[in-house]
Amino acid sequence: MPPTRTPRPVRSGPAAGSRRAAPILARHVRGEIVESVHRGHIVQVDATGSVIRVAGDPEAVVALRSCVKPFTLVALLEAGGVREFDLSPAELAIMASSHSGEDLHVRTLQAVFRRAGVSQTLLACGTEGAPLDALTAIRLARDGERPGPVRHNCSGMHAAQLLLARLADWTLDDYWQPDHPVQVATRAVVARVFATTPERLVTATDQCGVDTYGFPLRAVAAAFALLADPDGLPAADPRRSLSAPLRLIRDAMLANPEQVGGTRDRLDTSLMKALPGRLVAKGGAEGLRGIAILSDRAAGTPASAFAIKVEDGGGFSRAAWSIAIEALRLAGILGGQSLRALGRYHRPVQLDPHGKIAAETIPEFDLVPVGELVG
Repeated sequence: MPPTRTPRPVRSGPAAGSRRAAPILARHVRGEIVESVHRGHIVQVDATGSVIRVAGDPEAVVALRSCVKPFTLVALLEAGGVREFDLSPAELAIMASSHSGEDLHVRTLQAVFRRAGVSQTLLACGTEGAPLDALTAIRLARDGERPGPVRHNCSGMHAAQLLLARLADWTLDDYWQPDHPVQVATRAVVARVFATTPERLVTATDQCGVDTYGFPLRAVAAAFALLADPDGLPAADPRRSLSAPLRLIRDAMLANPEQVGGTRDRLDTSLMKALPGRLVAKGGAEGLRGIAILSDRAAGTPASAFAIKVEDGGGFSRAAWSIAIEALRLAGILGGQSLRALGRYHRPVQLDPHGKIAAETIPEFDLVPVGELVG
């Protein structure tokens, strides 16, 4: 077994790294009482990574968590995994996902394991919090079935790493170890996406047992802008070799939004279905989300991307939902029917036992174009 590498600590996070308190982005209101406030940071960048709009600190350092999944999948694609294992777009999408652990997701992954000759018992992501889908969890409990690792929201990414180990004839049972060739290859891909080197990566351990990475929020947005327009890089840019695999991953996610999240109450899935072919959304733990916005030639809108971080993290999905929808509305990306379709995420409500609204989360911030901040 390879030696365990001690992860380098993630540097100062949003609260410690910001010179002043993050702005309030949403308020949870019960009657006339402001019961809670949610602070955070938002940055939108264009295809070159230049900041377009901002609220809060675009340099706040965040842990990528599951936002990294579309990018780690590049390692398998560059190794020839699509051809070797005959991977479909739906299977690529689930490998870039934080899926809900529904039967749809289990069947998709089991088909991959069968073709690859890999046992799903090798998944090292654990079972904590699995499945995310409440109805599936109720059904499993009713039937006396304990969820296995395949229902964990990170099992798609772990499946991709197992396939990479199989393809390269590396050991399978310890693919998750930090010094295993799979993890070395993954770090190398992440470093390329973020225009750095593996040695300079700031790492920590994610909840599913593999590395996560610390980056300024602006850099996260820039990575998602690359996902939005992977072919827009100049020919001399060393990241140009990422264009083809990122295009495949992006298009697979666009075509299979329910593999990226789930069939019920998953914002990423709902966003992609409300604006089909227009954006890729990928949430991470602790209130982080990246949104890649494709160019709209009919409207003359170029590609861009958002990165959003809610400072109180994973305690309240209501804030992460509300703030993401409002940011897209303020940027002119959501409106009309698409905004109405996402209303339950925009202003999430809590109902009393009689079905009446008892509390509501209300987004409340300005998303300032950077040109207006100059002078």
